[in-house]
Amino acid sequence: MQAQNFKNHSQYVPLFHFVTMPILLVVLIGSIVNLVHSAPENVYSASLLVALTIAVFILAFSARGFALKAQDRAIRAEENFRHYIATGKPLNNSLRMGQIIALRFAGDDEFVALATKAAAEQMSPKEIKTAIKNWKGDHYRA
Repeated sequence: MQAQNFKNHSQYVPLFHFVTMPILLVVLIGSIVNLVHSAPENVYSASLLVALTIAVFILAFSARGFALKAQDRAIRAEENFRHYIATGKPLNNSLRMGQIIALRFAGDDEFVALATKAAAEQMSPKEIKTAIKNWKGDHYRA
């Protein structure tokens, strides 16, 4: 597996991003075209098809959002525990979720100092990631 760094750390879920979403987009466009061109007696069923497609789109994005939220909670707990082991204190409460997610890439040797700096200076997640010298890969985030 390729070493992870700032330039290549973002990940895609191929089945979701490159298969499911394009198929749903084609179905949505097709169902709208079908609705626009349908005969008056078929408007109801064509409308149902559009509504169903929109519902599936919402479901797909919600399911992905729920999974990411669960991962965020796990990351918060892991990084809080990591900070507690290193310092005997939990992470600073002023750190936002995006900052904590960015801090997970910091190696143990720079994690505590970078967490302190991120809280004090309210660094953005991108600033935190670019400040990391010893990148610790996370190959499990979807």
